[in-house]
Amino acid sequence: MRAAQVKAFGGPEVLTTVELPDPVPGPGEVLIEVAHADTIFVETQVRTGLFRAYFPVEPPYVPGGGVAGTVTAVGAGVDAGWVGRRVTSFVTGSYAERVTAPVTAPTPVPDGLDLRTAAALVHDGVTAAGLLEHTAVGPGDRVLILGASGGMGTLLIQLARARGARVVAAARGARKSALVRELGADAVVDVSEPDWVERARQALGRPEPTRAAEAGDEATTGTTAEAHAAAEADAAADVVLDGVGGELGLAAFPLTADGGRFSAHGAPSGGFAAVDAAEAERRGVTLFGIGDVQFGEAEARRLTAHVLAEAAAGRLRPVIGARFPLTEAAAAHAAIEGRELVGKVVLGM
Repeated sequence: MRAAQVKAFGGPEVLTTVELPDPVPGPGEVLIEVAHADTIFVETQVRTGLFRAYFPVEPPYVPGGGVAGTVTAVGAGVDAGWVGRRVTSFVTGSYAERVTAPVTAPTPVPDGLDLRTAAALVHDGVTAAGLLEHTAVGPGDRVLILGASGGMGTLLIQLARARGARVVAAARGARKSALVRELGADAVVDVSEPDWVERARQALGRPEPTRAAEAGDEATTGTTAEAHAAAEADAAADVVLDGVGGELGLAAFPLTADGGRFSAHGAPSGGFAAVDAAEAERRGVTLFGIGDVQFGEAEARRLTAHVLAEAAAGRLRPVIGARFPLTEAAAAHAAIEGRELVGKVVLGM
């Protein structure tokens, strides 16, 4: 079978097409004929040698962790009724025409939902749904989403709105801003603008007191200060979902309301937002990180079934920015790293 293999740590060019032996399902496993493989940004970072503490892979290896396809064979002890079922699954090495997985891993794809759409939900749909559960997003919450035009950000907008939240989406540039507005964001801020933090603050609540008010006499100084503090508190996010990290994520932290929730789960900038834990504790802000979106098998299947059902019902639309054949996996990684695409990239077999 054909697969895309990372020959050495480096740029997209280290991804090459190779021929590997067909996998054979062992006891308790199924064989999946892959239709589409999911891609996520972190796979491009792992390919360069980053995050080896979290992803201890050594070249040569087949990257990728999620597929959508059809079960074509089963190993010993597995119900033959799985054969012919369309499924998504977390796997090891998804950039391949065929993969094996424990029978406990696949989730059936609902009738009427195409496999390309299903593949786009394998990682980002599960992470987005689980993240909103962990951060307890609910009706009336003000939610700021960084990286809103990406594969997961586009899902977070829709899922947060479905929970009754008010969504402020942060994206870069006019085209990406238009997309997140189309997906239902209540307000949009462009992070390429130098005053984006203040724009986000205003979108989250009411503007701060005017300079004229702040220039009042000594008798009103206390009242003005109290009004300023009240405005600061009101113009803040109950939940910040940082899918970007780095300086942007750090700049967003002060926009979190006292007693709010801040999730630093993304690092396409090269690192997670280095939020001051002591400051968060002082303000009563609950911090979440990448470890909070690592799900066990049963929880992952539950979340997968939920997002697949939402997509099948037309209530959730993953945005697929581009599709590349498996033989062009290097070009797919280059496109992901180029940051010009919106939504997700999927690989087709």
